[in-house]
Amino acid sequence: MTTVERAQVFLLPDLGEGLSEAEIVEWRVAVGDVVTVDQTVVEVETAKAVVDVPCPYAGRVVALHGAAGEVRPVGQPLITVAPLDGAGSDDGEPAGHATYREEERAGSGNVLIGYGTGHGSSGRRRRRPRLAVAPEPDDRTPASTGAPAGVGSAQGAGRTTPGAATASAPGDAAPGGGPAPLVISPIVRRLAKERGVDLTTLRGTGPGGVIRRADVEAATEAPAARLAAVPDAGQAHVGLAPAGEGDVVIPLTGIRKVIADKLSRSRREIPEVTIWVDVDATGLLETRAAINAATPDAPVSVLALLARICLSGLRKYPQLNAHVDTEGQRIVQSAGVHLGIAAQTDRGLLVPVLRDAQRLTTRELAAALAETTAAARAGTLPPARLTGGTFTLNNYGVFGVDGSTPIINHPEAALLGVGRIVDKPWVVDGQLAVRKVTQLSLTFDHRVCDGGVAGGFLRHVADCVEQPALLVANV
Repeated sequence: MTTVERAQVFLLPDLGEGLSEAEIVEWRVAVGDVVTVDQTVVEVETAKAVVDVPCPYAGRVVALHGAAGEVRPVGQPLITVAPLDGAGSDDGEPAGHATYREEERAGSGNVLIGYGTGHGSSGRRRRRPRLAVAPEPDDRTPASTGAPAGVGSAQGAGRTTPGAATASAPGDAAPGGGPAPLVISPIVRRLAKERGVDLTTLRGTGPGGVIRRADVEAATEAPAARLAAVPDAGQAHVGLAPAGEGDVVIPLTGIRKVIADKLSRSRREIPEVTIWVDVDATGLLETRAAINAATPDAPVSVLALLARICLSGLRKYPQLNAHVDTEGQRIVQSAGVHLGIAAQTDRGLLVPVLRDAQRLTTRELAAALAETTAAARAGTLPPARLTGGTFTLNNYGVFGVDGSTPIINHPEAALLGVGRIVDKPWVVDGQLAVRKVTQLSLTFDHRVCDGGVAGGFLRHVADCVEQPALLVANV
């Protein structure tokens, strides 16, 4: 077998923390350079930090996969190293490969700088770590007598003393003086700590009983799996008291499940902020009364006027008529305003959409709103009319409440809420008067804009509510 044929390809290692890719910042080696086991070969940047990546193989660099500034997915080729003449072990493997392969099979992914691969002198043949027979839960083999080679410290460059290393770090003995769990990977240790898993209770599925990442994940996913297997989820829940006599159990299915999933996703993904302001809506109600008096055959609702004001604000602040494309890492501002109107129905909360609402006149808006909300309550709207919104208007004042911090209708970027309009004391020209007052609240995705844009939009809406003439001036 030629040297090229025995070349080893090192893949971008598992960087932990759920990271799936990294950007190459700087190569520390070049093609033709000779590298040793655990030598740092590249500096990469993840969403968390800048990381030095060591190579688990010794030999001569024959290829670098990717240039500085390129993003590489985890598990893709990073560097190819060919063993030097005579550097391979007597079983045909390149020096340094055996230990790395054992650690990789243990479920840690590739090792990062500071963790090492437990190598000795580069000029000596490496001994393959001996693994104990997989221990039984009630009769564990002591880790010190058959565990894989230990993990070196960051300061020690990963070197270990032959015969003295164990799979577990000092102090990791099981409670009560029992043997320590068989763990090679520091990533597995960290994952177990984050998820509250006691490693001493696990039986590893790796070589010789080594605990792998999959074992930790299986231990934390087991409760969910058990719950899925329960025939009647309303009667028994993991961690919850069973339903008692007289309790009402309502299955989370159908539209209720869709609503729950969508709202949960919104809260999980969108960093939302809510701002609000009290406004004097007396002028808006007077304007509506004047319009309807002039044309009683085509009345205009307060909601239609508020929708017209929102459209005016979105033309001035298009940043809020958008959504975040997380996969494409971009913000998409929509050319048209597809206005969603939150409507409470017997089937639950629905948000029918008026597509290209900016093209409608105020009267057309009023007619479309009346027709759409009626169809939503009757359950006759097609599914296409309930998706694709870019901004939502929510009149929760109909429930007799003043304010709210509504949840954004994912994947939209903003929602304007309107509270009830009631008589309140208000200062007008320095004199106390009774006015029609309402509270406006804007919940927005902080990824698409900062407070200046959101505050500007809300202030524009508030000013138009208080002085409808401003709306006419901006149409």
